[in-house]
Amino acid sequence: MTPDEDSPLPETDARLGRIRFVLTETSLSGNIGAVARAMKNMGLSRMELVRPRRFPDADAVARASGADNLLSAAGVHDDLASALAGCRLVVGSSARLRSVQWPQLDPQQCARTLLDEAAQGDVALVFGRESSGLTNDELGTCHYLAHIPSDPAFSSLNIAAAAQVFAYEIRRTALERGASPSSTQNGQHDSLELLDLATADEMEGFYGHLAQTLTSTGFADPEQSSKLQRRLRRLFNRARPDRTEINILRGILSAAQGRKHPDRFRR
Repeated sequence: MTPDEDSPLPETDARLGRIRFVLTETSLSGNIGAVARAMKNMGLSRMELVRPRRFPDADAVARASGADNLLSAAGVHDDLASALAGCRLVVGSSARLRSVQWPQLDPQQCARTLLDEAAQGDVALVFGRESSGLTNDELGTCHYLAHIPSDPAFSSLNIAAAAQVFAYEIRRTALERGASPSSTQNGQHDSLELLDLATADEMEGFYGHLAQTLTSTGFADPEQSSKLQRRLRRLFNRARPDRTEINILRGILSAAQGRKHPDRFRR
């Protein structure tokens, strides 16, 4: 059945409200306004901005074309970690496929995954810079990479156009599902929703602790460990640890650093 795109979404409004569009170091404020318009068209409302070059200004308001409330409510952050605080799932949007292997989603799969996870908490779709996209370090914060399969001969989309594609897929998928039960493409939704998964900021704390431990124990050269760090991020992002598991892992790291001693168990 084809969904009626003018229908209200009473059962999915809460999910849409938990989906953040995060824009990283946007150069043109007009693009921020255009993304806000694309989001509001599709019932999305959470915008977070990381170090925008100019914001707010008249260009953003003009391009928003009535989505001014999204601009006024947008969070402005000094770093990506702050913009992702509290998110249980992070997807990065990229105009190009990367040499670093990362789980890939197309726009439809991205919409399904975001909606599934938003049933339980905040999620984010991260857009990179207009000229260069996301850095490898920023990609390391993501569980998945979403790619719009455009013409390889002319693949670069304006950020607002890309946002419109993803926003449309999110709304279309939500309308198609209505209030019916859903599951992710790998069938893990039912089990994941029961877990108190570690949030993006908690994972960043763990990654910082892990990097410190690898250096202090002599396992990794701090000057040459960026590739190792990306691989470890990929490993733990794939595992999706919950908060208890992260606390256990950080306890192990503290023990490896010598902050815990065997005789603490003696009575």
